[in-house]
Amino acid sequence: MRTAWFAVWGLLVLVFQVLAIETAEEATCVSGFESDFLIFKVTRKYLRPGTRLGKVCGSQSVECNAPDRVADSADDLKKQLKTLFFRQVGFTDCTDRTRFLFISDDNRFMVQTDGLLKVKRAVDLHEGHRDFFINSWDSQGRKMTLPVRVLYQRHHNAHQHEDHNQNVEDRDGDHNHQHHLIEVDSTKYPERADDPEVPVLNLPKSSGGLKRKKREWVIPDINVAENTRGPFPFKISQIRSSEDKLKKIYYSITGPGADQPPMGLFTMDRGTGILYVTQPLDREKQAQYKFQAHAVAEGAGNAEAPMEIVVNVIDQNDNKPIFTQDTYMGQVAEASPLGFEVITVVAKDADEPGSDNSDLIYNIMSQDPQFPTDSVFTINPVTGVIRVNASGLDREKWPKYTLTVQAADMKGDGLRGEAKVILTVTDSNDNAPVYTESTYEAAVDENKVDVVVIKMLVADGDEPYTPAWNAKFRIVAGDPGGLFNVTTGSNKQEGIITTTKGLDYEKNSGHTLLVAVENEVPFAIPLITATATVTVNVLDVNEPPRSI
Repeated sequence: MRTAWFAVWGLLVLVFQVLAIETAEEATCVSGFESDFLIFKVTRKYLRPGTRLGKVCGSQSVECNAPDRVADSADDLKKQLKTLFFRQVGFTDCTDRTRFLFISDDNRFMVQTDGLLKVKRAVDLHEGHRDFFINSWDSQGRKMTLPVRVLYQRHHNAHQHEDHNQNVEDRDGDHNHQHHLIEVDSTKYPERADDPEVPVLNLPKSSGGLKRKKREWVIPDINVAENTRGPFPFKISQIRSSEDKLKKIYYSITGPGADQPPMGLFTMDRGTGILYVTQPLDREKQAQYKFQAHAVAEGAGNAEAPMEIVVNVIDQNDNKPIFTQDTYMGQVAEASPLGFEVITVVAKDADEPGSDNSDLIYNIMSQDPQFPTDSVFTINPVTGVIRVNASGLDREKWPKYTLTVQAADMKGDGLRGEAKVILTVTDSNDNAPVYTESTYEAAVDENKVDVVVIKMLVADGDEPYTPAWNAKFRIVAGDPGGLFNVTTGSNKQEGIITTTKGLDYEKNSGHTLLVAVENEVPFAIPLITATATVTVNVLDVNEPPRSI
């Protein structure tokens, strides 16, 4: 009998001790959540609407705090009271209320006033987890925030706590953070075949205190295509701090494109870290933007050191090739050989150098006139060099050619630009001068010096008053003594023969000269040199007697 009384007495003492502890806690009550981080573990990636994840409840709630069964002994009661907090995550506003207003900042989840967390809209944990915040307010209207993670973890048979709940304590310096895990049985929702494979996040387990490793905040370069049509603002990325699992983080950006010129080109959602571009970008105007991202913890200053964000503007083929001149002027000699380089055309493309968007191919689209063939000229498709491609250039027939040239990007299949090329066919000495008469005859008094014997006319089909047209004469036979000289007249088409010495009738009463005619420049093609025969008769003059 005495033994039973001792058991009852011990149980009463334990109850009074617990009540004393609770009374002391009420005297120093602090409003807020009793956990720093809440994790719900699920075994399926796809959560259907109505899935019950667990409870976030008031610390005074009978439902939350009541043991599952009646204690059989003082030790049993002590054990239940000791493990009570670890099995439930409480919220208090230091009143006797048991129901609270809980708001989730992710509308895919809802929290009832009794703290029951449910899936409101279907959730696909394609990244392996979903993070959000639950907010509530104390009796003074102060806002309290609890980070929550719904974590997908493959089903396994590892040894776990009997009720599948774990409490992980994370010590960082002098601060203790309790991460309360609640595992949800979602085996009734089969995994879909099209669920993407994602890495499984393995949370560290407590082993007498766990030092938190320093986390890196890595922001890879962001690529944004120019000329994006929106609608704006257009989401291009999302920045996440590793600290957002423990506290409310506010995000912002500073620098060129944000709060510096060009101001407002990029903006960031303060609560979610989503980065937006507010208007179309132009790579040709600016190919890259660099600015700073900041993460600030609510009421605690910077959560991370500022990090550089690099936005690369990806080129689109939005610029057609433009020639450096609208019209190119050039010359080509009519006797130019095949392959002769005439002129080079150049087009520029403002799109990204070295890409298909600026890789140009040149073509000759038309030729006027189309004689003697429609492909008198050819163009190098890469360099734009225009060359002679056929024989038959004839200034006298076709003195000028007009070419339409085209440059197309995307290696010839993209945007196009055009220009004109006007080529003047210059004269080549492809016509030999020809005498108007083949023979000439003249008479000269003997003993006369520097007198004009005769003038000979020629004709030339080349361009007048050019070296290819100007005639040049020479005596090629019939004057071994050098008695005559031939020069070109002022009109460049006349040969004038004069005497350089007095002729002697008594020695030779007649001379026959062979005179050839050429041009000032050599013939461009093989031609026959024209000649004329000039007969000079010497007239006798009555001379005084000579002394012997």
